[in-house]
Amino acid sequence: MILRRLDKLMRRIIDLLGAGVGLFLFTPLLAVVAIAIRFSDGGPVLYRAKRVGRYGTHFGLYKFRTMVPNAAQRGPGITTNGDARITPLGRWLRRTKLDELPQLLNVLRGEMSLVGPRPEDPRYVAHYQPTQSSILAYRPGITSAASLAYRHEEQMLAGADWEQHYVHEIMPVKIALDLDYMTKRSVVTDCILIVRTIAAMRK
Repeated sequence: MILRRLDKLMRRIIDLLGAGVGLFLFTPLLAVVAIAIRFSDGGPVLYRAKRVGRYGTHFGLYKFRTMVPNAAQRGPGITTNGDARITPLGRWLRRTKLDELPQLLNVLRGEMSLVGPRPEDPRYVAHYQPTQSSILAYRPGITSAASLAYRHEEQMLAGADWEQHYVHEIMPVKIALDLDYMTKRSVVTDCILIVRTIAAMRK
């Protein structure tokens, strides 16, 4: 019990340090991206996506806006391959994963961790099977084993039946990957996963 509490405390300290240092170091980059988005079409810089967090609570996931204003009202919550709602600048931000940087704010707020299952859209959480719902016992993260394995997920979502393909084929595999990782995780494996994620951003 004591070791578990120490492990939990250590993870929170790493989250706070990592998010704080990250925001400090990336402040110039964040400012440049924010200005570019604002001047590209005059729309808002940030987008808050509704996601399901730990224990099923809902929260707003911060992202740099990569789609046209009011995109949520013009299509599904998951972006498909060739989605016309994505702006030219947004495509570059998504490819480099820079659109995810504002989620460091979610980490500081305690809604997310640096490492944890990627938070899902409520409409897809509704499809979780009882065994899959156990993933909600963990604090969602900016990166995870599944998000690294499926970092090119958008390219897999094409065709008229893309949503069924996601719900019945891709999502179950992602949940299984993250559940397997979370049951075996350690501070060391989390640090390795973060390094691997940063390295993957260059590819």
